[in-house]
Amino acid sequence: MTTKFKNNMKKREFLLKSASATLAIGLAQFSSVLRAQSERAIRFVLPNATGSGVDAITRATQPAFAKAFGTNVIVENQPGAGGVIGLQTLSKATPDGSTLSIVSNNVVILPSVLKAMPFNMATDFTPISTIGNSPLVIVVNPQKISATNSKELIALLKAKPDFYNFGSSGTGTILHLGTEMFLEQSKTKANHIPYKGVGPMVTDLLGGQVDFGTLALPSVLQHINSGALRAIGIGDPKRSPAAPQIPTLVEQGMPDYIVDAWFLLLGPKGMDAATTKRVHAALVTAFNDPATKEAMVRQGNQINIKTPEETAVFFKAELEKYARLVKAAGIEPQ
Repeated sequence: MTTKFKNNMKKREFLLKSASATLAIGLAQFSSVLRAQSERAIRFVLPNATGSGVDAITRATQPAFAKAFGTNVIVENQPGAGGVIGLQTLSKATPDGSTLSIVSNNVVILPSVLKAMPFNMATDFTPISTIGNSPLVIVVNPQKISATNSKELIALLKAKPDFYNFGSSGTGTILHLGTEMFLEQSKTKANHIPYKGVGPMVTDLLGGQVDFGTLALPSVLQHINSGALRAIGIGDPKRSPAAPQIPTLVEQGMPDYIVDAWFLLLGPKGMDAATTKRVHAALVTAFNDPATKEAMVRQGNQINIKTPEETAVFFKAELEKYARLVKAAGIEPQ
């Protein structure tokens, strides 16, 4: 082996070691940057499964939120126990505005349908802002139910009491109460099949395992448009611009059937006024983004942002309102 060859081998070995060391440093720095970005990221913990109205709203606004906050936005679905699992995570988070959640009416129903929860819904969270609402729509599987409007559906239910099944995203959820209100006002009966989330419910509704149900319009509009599900009526006083062909239940002779799924920005307990104000400002910016506005119209959502002070009053009133509705529906806490 010549001296020149040995020198070349040593030189290559040195270069390889240097390259390896540089790569290792680079990877360490990259990992450090990723950790820093992750630590600075805003985390939305959703107590809902994918496919829910809240999930659709949050993911549609994720890019605008990232722009408004000036950092990455991570969406985590933590469904289960009617929303308790995700809410428990939020309740334990540091109140610095880095962990938030968009929630629906379900959270103010929980205290009335569960005997025990690991947090107090009225005191362990910070209501930051109402955002708006999604129309609720009663839909049927057209292969199982021939009805095309509320009068025909009511006639079928009266002809065969307790024969048909309706699904919900869980006992005591707004989707459950929405159908119970319809049954109560129409003086009809049907069997309730509760599911662990909207996704499984919609899957079985499409498959014919359940006959009908009440759902947020954004979560089923594509199935209505395709003909896989048939819309009976919307629970808003006026028709939705996203689906003007669907009549309201009010115009079909049910003046008291007005119910929707509102959504609201919630933080953990202990957020100070400055942090709450900063997060609220980011929310306003995100929902004024043209792409967000377009997505909300397409989904059929109506935006109505309130101040933190107004939201706190609204949140308390909704807890009391749904306590009365649950009692009237005869739902026993489990």
